[in-house]
Amino acid sequence: MPAPLIQPFFDEPTNTVSYLVSDPATKQAAILDPVLDWDHKSGTADTAFADRMLKAAEEQGLKLVLVLETHAHADHLTAAPWIKAKTGARIGIGEHITEVQRIFRPVFAADDVKAGGGDFDLLFTDGERFMLGGLTVEVMHLPGHTPACIAYRFGDDVFVGDTIFMHDYGTARADFPGGDARTLYRSIKRLLSLPGHTRLWMCHDYKAPNRDTYAWQSTVADQRAHNPHVKDGKTEEEFVAFRQGRDATLSAPTLLLPSIQVNIRAGRFPQAESNGVRYLKVPVTARNPAGVM
Repeated sequence: MPAPLIQPFFDEPTNTVSYLVSDPATKQAAILDPVLDWDHKSGTADTAFADRMLKAAEEQGLKLVLVLETHAHADHLTAAPWIKAKTGARIGIGEHITEVQRIFRPVFAADDVKAGGGDFDLLFTDGERFMLGGLTVEVMHLPGHTPACIAYRFGDDVFVGDTIFMHDYGTARADFPGGDARTLYRSIKRLLSLPGHTRLWMCHDYKAPNRDTYAWQSTVADQRAHNPHVKDGKTEEEFVAFRQGRDATLSAPTLLLPSIQVNIRAGRFPQAESNGVRYLKVPVTARNPAGVM
């Protein structure tokens, strides 16, 4: 199978890696997990990061036909609608996004989130194969971090989303609604059953201790030998105990509330109110209601 051309783009404010992936023969291309610039303090969105990817594609004569999301991210807003508007590319995600939408629709009273996947154009099933030019892409459903997490396998290259991090760092949390540490362990083991030379492309990096540079490409063999959470010999029970204990100490991601509201809509913001302004909601939890009401 021919190998894809892979170009990473790193967004340091959110520690996210987006990818421009193309078929060298046909010049058809996809963007994976694109980031929308978001100033949380002012509520201002910008497309500068996505525009860098669009410019790179244009300069290389690539035709963007797909925007592929590995899951509904909780740490950044997606720029998928912008890319679709500029190129006509269709937006795809795993079919279990419907479960994530079901969980969060009532949390945000997001009644405009359409049933059956909402604003996404393509809902992929586990084991499904589709083409990007002359490249065959296989979908792997890898739940645990969220119910809808998937990876995209281009032969020896797999884009893993948040299923796993660099082999010197570890794994992602599993305490979001619908997440589960035991399920995540089993998904990771499925991923690590691929041939050892398989290249794994991360969606995030936070610099492991004693590493001064960001990194986002590992291999199955590297993970099995070195990942402190799931390397060979680490049992499921050990992983579940560690992950649940660790997750209990973690605070919510900074962009959790805006990200989820936007990303379950495939990147679309809520409809404008009567004054023409769009708003994102902040659910309020009062620890002492009598004292604040």
